[in-house]
Amino acid sequence: MTIDAQTEGFQLTDEKDASRYTLMHDGTLVSVLDYRDDGRTVALTRAFTIPTFRGRGYAAVVTEGAVADIESRGDRVIDPVCWYVADWFELHPEKQGLLRRR
Repeated sequence: MTIDAQTEGFQLTDEKDASRYTLMHDGTLVSVLDYRDDGRTVALTRAFTIPTFRGRGYAAVVTEGAVADIESRGDRVIDPVCWYVADWFELHPEKQGLLRRR
C-alpha cells in the first residue's frame, strides 16, 4: 500500500513484508517506522530517521501516516512501544482512542 504524504515529493509506503512504513523523498529513504501486527494490535516498535535527514520532522510524518493508515482500517488498536511514538500520541490527544488499553 502506498500513502501519499501531504508534502510534494514524499511517498509513505506500508512495506507489509518487512513490517515497516517507509518515508521516501524523491526516491531517497528518509525515515522508517517498524511495527509488529498480531491481527488485533499494531505495535509501533521503532521510529528511525536517517541521520543526514534528522531535525526536519520526518519521524512525525511517518508516524502520522502510519497512524492514519491503521485508523482507516478500523480493525486494530495501537501499542506505542517506541518512545517517539508514545510522545507523538501525547502531542495528539485526539488520536489516543486508538491506543491499546492496558
